[in-house]
Amino acid sequence: MEPKSLARIGAIGFVAIAVTMTAIEMSRAPEPVREEPSFVIEPAGTDPLLAELRRCQALGAAGAEDRDCLAAWAENRRRFFDGRVRTVAPADQLATEEN
Repeated sequence: MEPKSLARIGAIGFVAIAVTMTAIEMSRAPEPVREEPSFVIEPAGTDPLLAELRRCQALGAAGAEDRDCLAAWAENRRRFFDGRVRTVAPADQLATEEN
């Protein structure tokens, strides 16, 4: 068998498989839409650091010069790279401890 005809047979086989797989995929019913969210966002009141990070996010570029934002980002990096799991006290408990 010539190499040209062998290459043509291979190309025809590849196209046939691709068309068949496309037809099978198109005949499937669409997946139902999920009702529940794929992730849950924690309320900002739970973690004071999270509330501060959201405030800094709202500041935009001005947050890069805000002293409190720089401290919050440093604490967030420290928590991220620390690797240990921490439990966070509720914000109202932290507010009573500060007073």
